[in-house]
Amino acid sequence: MSALIHIVEDDADHRAALCDLIEAGGYRTEGFASGEAALAAPVTPDLIITDLRMPGMDGFELLEALKTRLPGLPAILITGHGDVPHAVRAMRLGAEDFLEKPYDAAHLLAVVDRVLRAAATRAELGRLQIELQRRDGAEILGQSPAIEALRARIAALAPLDLDIIVTGETGTGKELVARALHAASPRAAGPFVAINCAALPEQLFEIEMFGHVAGAFPGALDKPGKLESASNGTLVLDEVEAMPKPAQAKLLRALQERQVERLGENTLRPLDLRIIALSKSDLRKLSLDDSFRADLFYRLAGAEIVLEPLRGLGQDIVQIFVHFAELAARRYGKALPEVPYLLRQQLLRRPWPGNVRELRASAERFALGLDLPDAPAAAQDAPQSLADKVAAYEAREIRATLERCRGNTERAAQVLGIARRTLNDKIGRYGIRV
Repeated sequence: MSALIHIVEDDADHRAALCDLIEAGGYRTEGFASGEAALAAPVTPDLIITDLRMPGMDGFELLEALKTRLPGLPAILITGHGDVPHAVRAMRLGAEDFLEKPYDAAHLLAVVDRVLRAAATRAELGRLQIELQRRDGAEILGQSPAIEALRARIAALAPLDLDIIVTGETGTGKELVARALHAASPRAAGPFVAINCAALPEQLFEIEMFGHVAGAFPGALDKPGKLESASNGTLVLDEVEAMPKPAQAKLLRALQERQVERLGENTLRPLDLRIIALSKSDLRKLSLDDSFRADLFYRLAGAEIVLEPLRGLGQDIVQIFVHFAELAARRYGKALPEVPYLLRQQLLRRPWPGNVRELRASAERFALGLDLPDAPAAAQDAPQSLADKVAAYEAREIRATLERCRGNTERAAQVLGIARRTLNDKIGRYGIRV
């Protein structure tokens, strides 16, 4: 189906002529006399072409509203009063191009074609990126306040070249957060290197961390340590609280000087990296009783992120469960059964001491048709109650409406006649993928 383009122009004759021109180029159009009317349209277009000067909401105000309500929707601004400041402001507000009246018809169609192609390319790249993340289970899922706050925290800290401590219970996704910080940072093109501080004996830890030169010990060859290997990228210190005290002292010196000395040599090699330290314990408390070096803690704590345990995420638990069940079903070539209402309630009541790691294992067993702890297959297959039937009907309606609205939750909420917050709560409760 051809692209749908919304034309926003208060002059009826010009609006009709512009619609005719765009349709002659092979596109579908819908005209609106005001920005307010365009924003209220039940269907999201592929592109908006808007006049600048209109009564009520002008073109700039419409672009501003689109940034909030429909981020990523491409727009072209047309005006008879254009100048360089207007063009600059339009681009800053997200306009893809800026045309002055009278415009050349062929040029306008060429601009429309270029903008739509660029938008399609961005959408495909975004889709592929999301698909890659979902295949690896590497997506931060959920709409709870804790998850939204985590996303905002990652977005704020990722561009800053600060060392960061991420604290959370076992299985809460600390390495996932570290990968998200790396991927959104200026160092994203560099290496992502991780070392588990609890997995190596003390005598091997320093060799792995700092490297060695040929002859440093019998059979030794030149080998960079993890610090050097992460140059221009990110080094993750998992279970940093388990790092041996002698290594803590050497790491502190390396971080202070941003230089490292391999075992067996006196040469200092420059370091350019970010450290993300992961801990299941409160390093601040450990530093107070000298279980962890206080000076190293303060060096690592350029910023801190504390992760909420799974049991505190409410309806997100169901969404995450469904996500991992879908991954497992796809991996083993099985059809994913519907997650019944009774099981969803059981998932919300469980304490999940193993957090997301435990939830993922349970979701995989469910996808493979195996029993879940405290949720036997017989219970899963029990006849649907009235509550189950109501929930299933409501979930189907929400899915169908979201598909019609191309995943736009604001539009879907309008069509369903409910508040957007209520819709988001139901999306999470029913584990619906947007």
